[in-house]
Amino acid sequence: MDEQMIRRIVEQTVKQVEYAGKPENQVSAGGSVTLEQAKELAAQIERKAAEMGFPAVIAVVDRAARPVAVHCMDDAYIASFDIALNKAYTSAGLKMSTAELGRLSAPGGPLYGIQNTNGGRIVIFGGGETLERDGRIAGALGVSGGTLEQDTALAAYGKEVFGQIV
Repeated sequence: MDEQMIRRIVEQTVKQVEYAGKPENQVSAGGSVTLEQAKELAAQIERKAAEMGFPAVIAVVDRAARPVAVHCMDDAYIASFDIALNKAYTSAGLKMSTAELGRLSAPGGPLYGIQNTNGGRIVIFGGGETLERDGRIAGALGVSGGTLEQDTALAAYGKEVFGQIV
């Protein structure tokens, strides 16, 4: 390595350390959604689901698709647990909403058949959204329990709320 290259690497490392050391840039390890954020998000989504008139299961995963919180409202469908978790997994893993993935995986689409991968965990209908912080994915959200339209709307609401929480 020449001296200029070493200098650039050191300067870049110093900038990264300075950025990470500022309180406003402190987040969970790797910039993922925190448990506190997931709990606040689930509480707000639960209130909205109650207003909409249905019990939902709300799953929040970190940026690596690992579960952070799963919140089950009273009387939610048992099947909604796995569906919500898989919607969140799908959105985190593929970095897009499950509604968008549904469009891309339609017959003749570029991702047709993708739902048959990953042990059947990929969901190709609405209710899953990425959660972003400063333009980067911090995790994902999955909502299940209502109609397709209700789940999709509630997940979109959750994505918007997350932007206000962080």
